[in-house]
Amino acid sequence: MQAIVFLLDAVVSFFCTLFLLRFMMQAMRVSFGGQIGDFVVKLTNWAVKPLRRVIPGAGGFDWASLIAALALQLLFTGIIVGAASSFGEIEGAALVPMILLHAARALLRLAVYIMIGALILQAVLSWVNPYSPLSAPAYQLTRPLLDPIRRFIPSISGIDLSPLVAILLLQAVLMLL
Repeated sequence: MQAIVFLLDAVVSFFCTLFLLRFMMQAMRVSFGGQIGDFVVKLTNWAVKPLRRVIPGAGGFDWASLIAALALQLLFTGIIVGAASSFGEIEGAALVPMILLHAARALLRLAVYIMIGALILQAVLSWVNPYSPLSAPAYQLTRPLLDPIRRFIPSISGIDLSPLVAILLLQAVLMLL
């Protein structure tokens, strides 16, 4: 049973990451023209396109992608919590709020991990290969987070410490979640 839960969690996490990445890339105006954008779009169109008929984008956000991530996380959490409640570990009245809170918390944590991953990717690529096809999307994704930090922490001898500060702040956010 534990192996099935692990595999299910891996698949759900993978697709939730893609849905959240699509939402974040669109919100931060990252180009979908490169390899990463094309990969994300092709692997998420199966759920996002049908949802767009019902949930249009508004306010510059791709709500269909976010709803797809939430629905998938709710389904997974519901299965796990439902299985635990069938063993008598959780009482019925607390199931719905517990599932909603756990799913929302899981998505927020995943969004923070995506940003941490993008910050690390951007930092490594800036040292190794700043002209990589991954550099521009990573920069565009992290720029809204790094620009306010750069106002307070300037580069020291040409070294930008803002990604380090951002990662530390995001780690603190993870501790609160």
